[in-house]
Amino acid sequence: MSGDDGMNTLYLVLCLILVGSSLIGMRLPIGKALKMILAWVAIFGVVFTLFAFRGEFTTLGAKLRAEATGAPIESGEELRIAMRDDGHFWINASVNGRTAPFLVDSGASITTISPDLAAAANVQTGMRVAQVETANGDVQMPVAKAARFDVGSIARADFTLHVNNADDTNVLGMNFLSSLRSWRVEGNTLVLQP
Repeated sequence: MSGDDGMNTLYLVLCLILVGSSLIGMRLPIGKALKMILAWVAIFGVVFTLFAFRGEFTTLGAKLRAEATGAPIESGEELRIAMRDDGHFWINASVNGRTAPFLVDSGASITTISPDLAAAANVQTGMRVAQVETANGDVQMPVAKAARFDVGSIARADFTLHVNNADDTNVLGMNFLSSLRSWRVEGNTLVLQP
């Protein structure tokens, strides 16, 4: 037994003597004293469990927050996005500091924003227009650039966007996904690695 172990054992014995002597001094019946001892053991057990598993509880809290708010779970550098009830992956992204929900769509070549988000984020469209095939047919969309585009902790500068005047849905496309080191789907979770 090392010196530290001996001191810890001595400290524990002194604590037990202190608690035991206080119970004896109170002259409680044995049954009541045992109930009190069991209650304190349970309290210390709960506190110890919370302390020992604090990392797991933090992860559980992040998962609950992600389910409730749609916020991604940041695990190291990677972002983990839970699938929503509609069967799609949605994430809040920031365009020039303006946050909005985006549908993650690996079938979309370019990230697309609504005219309202473009106006709110001060995204200027130029004269250039792209012909885009969508599920609703061919659409012409103005091409624009966002000075800054953020998805969680992943940031991109001078990011190319399309502005879809025919739809209010913001779509996170392959030009963002292909800029990542990797992205994959694990069960009901989309994993983005910058």
